[in-house]
Parts: sequence; structure tokens; C-alpha cells
Amino acid sequence: MRRHTITPRPGWQQTVEAQGLVYPLTRHPDDSLRPYWDESAYYSFTLPEVEALEEIVENLHRMCLAAADHIVTANRFADLGITDPRVAEAVAESWHRRAELPSVYGRFDLRHDGHGPAKLLEYNADTPTSLVEAASPQWFWMEERFPGADQWNSLHERLVAAWKKQAALLPPGSPLYFAHSSADELGEDLMTVAYLKETAEQAGLDTDWISMEEIGWDPLSGRFVDNQLRFIRSCFKLYPWEWLTTDRFATHVLDTLDNGGGTGSTLWIEPAWKMLLSNKALLAILWELYPDHPNLLPAYLDGPRDLAATTGWVAKPLLGREGAGVTVHEPGSDAAPRQEACCYQELAPLPDFDGNHVVLGAWVVEEEPAGLGIRESSGLITDEYARFLPHVIL
Repeated sequence: MRRHTITPRPGWQQTVEAQGLVYPLTRHPDDSLRPYWDESAYYSFTLPEVEALEEIVENLHRMCLAAADHIVTANRFADLGITDPRVAEAVAESWHRRAELPSVYGRFDLRHDGHGPAKLLEYNADTPTSLVEAASPQWFWMEERFPGADQWNSLHERLVAAWKKQAALLPPGSPLYFAHSSADELGEDLMTVAYLKETAEQAGLDTDWISMEEIGWDPLSGRFVDNQLRFIRSCFKLYPWEWLTTDRFATHVLDTLDNGGGTGSTLWIEPAWKMLLSNKALLAILWELYPDHPNLLPAYLDGPRDLAATTGWVAKPLLGREGAGVTVHEPGSDAAPRQEACCYQELAPLPDFDGNHVVLGAWVVEEEPAGLGIRESSGLITDEYARFLPHVIL
């Protein structure tokens, strides 16, 4: 794994926008616009290195599924902050009937510097973003800048194949809606949903648009409807389950949930069992089940324990995205647990490449490794100001 500097292509911004990345720039606190898509540098990997990372991701996903089964079997929902019995029941039912429920994708965030084993930082399995840039613009960038080279990237074809395979699990006779929150100001969620909608259409599915705020409730039929009062039988939502099960329509969501076999009136994708994998408590449960595993970092739910005196730790809220609420603590810092529920994970500073801190986003589609996206940040936390850089296998 190496970082290389390179001159960006003339007109790169217009090029990536035409390829679906409509947010190539990020507005920073000083009101400046700086590249989010950053092709002034790229990362290279060897084929054996990528093959090793694929094997690690496959093993990590298998371990996460085993951890999910443990959470359900041992009734450890409280460790995840799931205290509503109806929500826990819905998640458990979804897990037991997961073969009947469409489930498309997820993203592992890994610490890797090219030396030693990659370490799991977290698993984004419910509403992962950065998909568009990983699947499309970086592939076309490689074809233009390194014709004949390769890339860890089979995202597009795997997504289309996943929709084709899982089409039989969708309720017949109605479109698959694709929804995101209109509160998304950056356009990232919108473009992720638009891209997934495109892959579903290429798989032959009948699709339609809607925002989460446009979804209505028909009290006469007791069903969710679109803005033309058509029943919503299935919906892919880039809207976290923890919001869906706590907002003012949460009771209706649970009352009408199709959790497999067409037993309810609305099927949601990703399914409810993904709440088990998108919660940072998973990291502590994994460490409990697989202590000293080479691809895991020590993690706990009751405080930093011995990490306070040895390596330092990172406190991560159980739920959240873009690094929100994450704090970094050096050895010897005050080890008092935070008031909010957190996962306390060993501090493993992100690799520093010329002052850039890098995290690997390894994608899984239908439980198979499918591609890689790389983000860089100026600090140790990969936040909303991180940059996306392409990669190539050389």
C-alpha cells in the first residue's frame, strides 16, 4: 500500500459530476470549498495485498453474523441501547427470517497501512454512504489514468446481480420505492439512493422515488402511502432504523412491518436485523467472542479498562455517522466513562501518509467482498471534511 501524488485531470470536477458525483467539493468551516473527490493523489496496492484484504473482510463479515446471532440468542439488546421490547422483537424476528428479506450492502471501515493485519474500526451495515464514488468515478478514473490496470471494484455488477437475485423476495405488483431524507443538504444521501435505484432498474425492477418526509399514513387502510395515495409495499431507505423506530410514525412502522413472508404491509430495505451490525456495541461483543483476534481491536462497553493506562482509547457513541461524538484519549487521560452509552475501543491511530490519515472502506454486497473506497482526513477522526481518493492495483 503506497500513496502517490499525481496531477489531476483537466476538468476533473465536471467529469466526476457527469459520472454521478454531484458533491465533488466540501464547504469547510472557513467557508472555503475544497475537493471532496481528491485525485491529486492515489493509493496503489499489490494483487496479493488486495486478495488478503478480501479474505479478511469475508472473515469479519462471518464473525459479525455470528455476533448478531449471539446478541439475539442471549437477548443482549440492552447492550445495544435497544430497550423497547417491540423493537427488540422486530429485530429478532427479522434476524430469524433473514433468508426471506432483501439485504444489499454494507461497508467495513478498516485501519491498514500495508504492514501488519488490518484492524476493524467499525461496520456500517444499515445506511453506508460513499458508494457512488467507490463504484463509478474511481473506476472511470482508473480506466483513463491507468488503462489496462485493475482495481478492487466489482460494486456495480454485484449490486445489479443482487437486485436480480432478490427480486423474488419483493412484494409483487408494486414498485420498489427509494427514499432518503430531504433534510440532507449535501446531496450525498440523494445520490447514493439515486445510484442504487439505477442499479435496481438495470436489474429489471420497477422503481419509484419518494422522500421520507413525503411518506404518508392512511388511517383508513392502516398503511403507508406515497403522495398519490398508493400503498408502499417495499421501500429502500437511506434512513437509519434507530430513527425509523423512534420518530412519530414508529408505532405504525412496527405495526405494519413486513418482516418476511409478506406478513405485514411494508417491507423496508435494509432489514431491521441490520441494527445489530450498525451499532458500535458490536465491536465490544466481537472482542468478547473473539479475544485477541488479529483483525480486531480491544473494545468494551463499561469503560476503557486497561486501555486507559496502556494504548489510550477512542470513545464512540453506539449510534452515529461521520465521526460525530467520537473522542480520542491518550494514555493516562481521565478514564471515567461518558454519560451516554459508548463503545471504548483501543486507540489505533490512522496511518499517516504525508500528513494524511487514511481509512479503508471495504464494501460487502450480498455478504461478499465487492470493492474498496479510501478516505483521508487531516486529523485522527474521519469526519464530514474527509476526502475520497481513488486507488489502483499495480
